Amino acid sequence: MAASAALAGASPVWAADAAAAPVSATLAAALFTLTLAALALTIVALLALRAARTRRGVTEELRATRTRAQALEQLLDVWVWHSDSAHQLIEIRPPAGASTGDWSGAKTPAALWDTFKPDDSAALRARLGSGAPLDDIHVSFNGSHAGCLRGRAVADATGRFAGYHGTWRGLAAPAAAMAAAQDPMPHAAPIAAASDAVAAADHDSFSYTVSHDLRAPIRVVEGFTKIIKEDYGRLLDRVGNDHLDRVLGAAARMNNMVDALLALSKLSSQPLARQPVNLTQLAGFVTDDLRRQWPERDVRVEIEPGMQVLGDPTLLRVVIENLLGNAWKYTGKTSPASISFGHHAKDGDAFSVTDNGAGFDMRFADRLFGVFQRLHSANDFPGTGIGLASVRRIVRRHGGEIWGEGEVSRGARFHFSLPQQGGAEPR
Repeated sequence: MAASAALAGASPVWAADAAAAPVSATLAAALFTLTLAALALTIVALLALRAARTRRGVTEELRATRTRAQALEQLLDVWVWHSDSAHQLIEIRPPAGASTGDWSGAKTPAALWDTFKPDDSAALRARLGSGAPLDDIHVSFNGSHAGCLRGRAVADATGRFAGYHGTWRGLAAPAAAMAAAQDPMPHAAPIAAASDAVAAADHDSFSYTVSHDLRAPIRVVEGFTKIIKEDYGRLLDRVGNDHLDRVLGAAARMNNMVDALLALSKLSSQPLARQPVNLTQLAGFVTDDLRRQWPERDVRVEIEPGMQVLGDPTLLRVVIENLLGNAWKYTGKTSPASISFGHHAKDGDAFSVTDNGAGFDMRFADRLFGVFQRLHSANDFPGTGIGLASVRRIVRRHGGEIWGEGEVSRGARFHFSLPQQGGAEPR
């Protein structure tokens, strides 16, 4: 009875606690919600502050970059011009010290070929229409002054053609040119020889650094990883052995990159031997090699006959190997695959390699010819990322230029020019 009475006496307290429990739970939930809201607001505020600081930093960097660019342009001894997508001059700026009479007649907007009158207006318009580089095109500026026009196509933020940026340099007057020709400058030969000696020494130093100093840590990593895998691999699980394999794979890739760097550096120091070269025959040899390496591939390759140029046969083979090799590689997931190599449709000294493979996004076209720059995953299309950089270096040593056009999943076209001077054989 006493126990029952005690229990009866305790019932009101228990009932009060039970009634208070939902209220406490509600307060706890509300407090938790408020805490989360405060935390979220804090995070949003921090992100907004960080975004504002980043935006301010980017704005300041852009302002500084623009200031540096303007300062550099003021130091140039050439005219600087910009055109829009319709090839209308929207800006033309003279170099420091130019007389008013030299540029008073230059007006904007005006058609590029009206201000810079070329010897062959149709050829200039064709190059502009194809987005090709303008390299030392002889024009008369403002109706009287002869000079050389240079320019490069530029794209906007969406990758669309936005016009050209370029320069114009006036040719020396005949009297000045004659005076320069009569001055043999006997001191020029020693200076040139000393410059060549310095360049050779720099190349030797670079090659030694790359082949020894850079390879040394790679050999250490690769060697110790192999020891761990051979001696302790049985003690590791599958994940541990996979990590070791990744390290060995990365070391192998680094060795390949070092080899590619050395090959690229040799392209600048190797003497250039100009002689007649049959590009059609070279392309045939390269295509035969590709078919032997990948006999399972069924690729239609069209090579224009009779393509003859003057150049270094060894270096030009490297150009053809890289361009046709890339076309072969990037059509690996295309069926039917097709590749063509022939003269550029609008430039007699230029050639084009076209494929219907993976293509690329034109917004990133400026990265095509950079060292170790890749626009596709190495897992999808393996490579060192140095082939097109080598091609550009070789083409420029021959006095030409290379540029590319592409569209994602619809193929790519690479054009390169090899200006023929000094009695090139007729094609």
